[in-house]
Amino acid sequence: MTTARKPRILLAEDEILCRDLLKAILRSMNCEIVGEASNGVQAVEMYGQLKPDMMFLDINMPFKTGDEVLQEILAASPDAFVIVVSSVTDTETVSRCIEMGAANYIRKDTPVAEIKNIIKESWSAVKKKA
Repeated sequence: MTTARKPRILLAEDEILCRDLLKAILRSMNCEIVGEASNGVQAVEMYGQLKPDMMFLDINMPFKTGDEVLQEILAASPDAFVIVVSSVTDTETVSRCIEMGAANYIRKDTPVAEIKNIIKESWSAVKKKA
């Protein structure tokens, strides 16, 4: 990314392999990963503490679901920029999250090049809001 400031990202993903893949992609794009949550309770707490520019939120998280996390975060921070991450089969929940206010979504089987494009578009949208 060609910006003076790195995007600050919070990753909320309980599957280590998915989290590691997202971290590798984000780091290759010069993003700063400010935190990693492995369950929904941590995700809400870390979002409030860290105030990231963007959050990647797995829909199927332990302790609190992605929709519950999204609802709590958007209630406290209506301008939060959250990209939901889902399995291919979870389209109903993805649709619900987008209706609730998620900025975008990534399927876990999305090709890396497409994920990078979504991140670039998202960062442009975040900067325009600021």
